[in-house]
Amino acid sequence: MSEKDHMDTTRQSGPLDGLLIADFSRVLAGPYCTMLLGDLGATVIKVESPTGDDTRTWSPPVRDGVSTYYLAINRNKRSVTLDLKNPEDLRLAQELARRADVFIENFKPGGLKRFDLDYDTVKRRNSGIIYASISGFGTAEGASLPGYDLVVQAISGLMSLTGDPDGPAYRAGISVFDVMAGLHTAIGILAALNHRNRTGEGQHVELSLLASALSGLVNHTSAYVAGGVIPTRMGNAHPSLFPYEPLPTADRDLIIIAGNNGQFRNLCNVLGLPELPNDPRFASNEERTRNRDLLRPLLVERLRTKTADEWFHALSEAGVSCGPINNVAGGVAFAREVGLNPVVEVGSGDSAIPMIRNPITFSATPARYEAPPPSLGQDNDVVRAWLSQPPDGDATNSKLTGVSRRKN
Repeated sequence: MSEKDHMDTTRQSGPLDGLLIADFSRVLAGPYCTMLLGDLGATVIKVESPTGDDTRTWSPPVRDGVSTYYLAINRNKRSVTLDLKNPEDLRLAQELARRADVFIENFKPGGLKRFDLDYDTVKRRNSGIIYASISGFGTAEGASLPGYDLVVQAISGLMSLTGDPDGPAYRAGISVFDVMAGLHTAIGILAALNHRNRTGEGQHVELSLLASALSGLVNHTSAYVAGGVIPTRMGNAHPSLFPYEPLPTADRDLIIIAGNNGQFRNLCNVLGLPELPNDPRFASNEERTRNRDLLRPLLVERLRTKTADEWFHALSEAGVSCGPINNVAGGVAFAREVGLNPVVEVGSGDSAIPMIRNPITFSATPARYEAPPPSLGQDNDVVRAWLSQPPDGDATNSKLTGVSRRKN
């Protein structure tokens, strides 16, 4: 084997060290989930069809000819191409499922049954498997519906909340429910692993984009199911707080938030309006929200006397939450300014790729950033050789999966 094939012998130890993840997912929700788990030490084998994950071709933009969309969610993985219609490749896929700690897929519900890679079949061969399935709309009446984030944004109600009151509905600027479903899947997998550690039992973890969406709409879905209120578009305004929106300054808008009476008093003191918190119309959040059309012009009149940067520094110093409306470059730059060190170099030498770091900080077991996103089938030889050898006493197994040597 080459030195590259032995890379796991020198990798950092992470909180998920020793876990082997068979990643049969593609596009965004599943790959985002498995990348986060890979950052934390799990060994992730990304199984792709011979044509590869769809996101490999989602461009522009690109870096060195590779889609930055694909790069964003596929570090710390090994790529193996398996054609499930090919008997030998299917045997290797089934063997991977037998050896894995976690199996994750986002095929249409029931789509893997014909390959004997559905949960019931995999469980018979691997009783401790944590099998995670991500769908668009669940496994009941919605099983046949394709699950794209934009469709879920529309169906869930999110688009009805996004945009100006008198304008068209808009999607969020990112595939928010794909990301949310990926995070929920990671939580489910970790909870199931903890259960397995206590009981020895694996289980099926199921997520849908729509269920994640309704949970993620939090106060808006609660307004309907608990309060009988159907929320509507309010532009950048908040239905239950004011101020909690962009307000104009001398040069550009500034987001300003007063989430409680103390913050509102601090805001007013900085603006030179100390009398406002004592005005009955503005003395509580409920009154400020009810009378926002009266309060807004009073705040804007003072805000227009200085620039957004001047107010940002003055208000932040007084403990008032506020911020400029940056572009993405500005967001990364601001994260650097406040010491978050948002960008990491993944890989080494000419192959290193700048990526956004894992957002979780551990005091003892930091995230690792060792392997840049793999090219299609990059690890075919080593993974196929490993799967073709008996697992017991297999030295390649330790090289491939760290300390994991699960026997089923």
